[in-house]
Amino acid sequence: MADKHRISFEPVDIEMEAGEDEKILDAAFRQGVHLMHGCREGQCSACKSYVLDGEIQMERYSTFACNDAEVEEGYVLLCRAHAFSDCTIELLNFDEEELLNSAPLQQVSTEVLEIVEHTRDIVGLKLKPVEPAAYEFKAGQYADLTIPGTDEHRSFSMATTPSTADHVEFVIKKYPGGRFSSLLEEGIAVGDTIELAGPYGNFTLKNGHVLPLVLMAGGAGMAPVLGLLRHLSETGDTRRIRFYYGARTAADLFYLDEIRALGEQLADFGFVVALSESTDGAGDLDVAIETGVVTDVVEAAEPELHKAEVYLCGPPPMVDAALALAERRGVPEDQVFYDKFTTAVQPDE
Repeated sequence: MADKHRISFEPVDIEMEAGEDEKILDAAFRQGVHLMHGCREGQCSACKSYVLDGEIQMERYSTFACNDAEVEEGYVLLCRAHAFSDCTIELLNFDEEELLNSAPLQQVSTEVLEIVEHTRDIVGLKLKPVEPAAYEFKAGQYADLTIPGTDEHRSFSMATTPSTADHVEFVIKKYPGGRFSSLLEEGIAVGDTIELAGPYGNFTLKNGHVLPLVLMAGGAGMAPVLGLLRHLSETGDTRRIRFYYGARTAADLFYLDEIRALGEQLADFGFVVALSESTDGAGDLDVAIETGVVTDVVEAAEPELHKAEVYLCGPPPMVDAALALAERRGVPEDQVFYDKFTTAVQPDE
């Protein structure tokens, strides 16, 4: 059995233990300490922290996330870091509300309830927790699904809320050669067992916040935003809420009826679709349509973006453009929340 060491986090005064054979971020998840994180593959810098004391070694990581000079100075990526002594670590990015207020990491065996073709390259997957029969998470988070017959996993955002305890729903983009998504066409069937691990992610609504909400998504980024909308509807949120969804053509749109129904239950809701390639067939849809990329549409429609909380989810180019827009408009960093489907792992995300 690997030796275990005490990990102390500053300035939040939290302690936990970590085995030498587990990454510090994974040890935190196991014990219900919800540290800031992103890709969990050493490719982003969301979990970057500073070692005040102790011996830490990192597995392979991207120098774009933590360069050599930073490592020499004492910076580490907690998703790649192993502790080999008691350590004191300064957290550079953290959410005090989330730190000890999120469900611990769970391993759940699930049964496939439904596979639905939403569009030519977007599939819906609905799973039923079986063992254990309950799964705790927050709307907007994501989970790892194990590729059947392997030890590999892929990460997908959840579109459901905790109120739907009998199932968990995912929206998955199909990629040519994608190991998980290709199985959804041929290989995974209703009744099959899929192992789930989660929850992960900080793309969650914050308690007590009162600012208007601007939601932006593209592709499978629909999943966590739909989860947020479902939660907002369930809780009767009265804020101004605007949802902008980017797609190429009208054939790439889905969930329109449910989004419309959710909007009818909210006090001040607007939904706009941005079509970047063609508007053919869009006239038959009961939805506001704009031409262009979603970030340009938002820039024109939201002159007071800096007075809102902004939630972004989708492919890296969209999220990068949206983050640049938020910076241009002076949106404070603590009002911007995002999930970027990084290509650092496999493209199934």
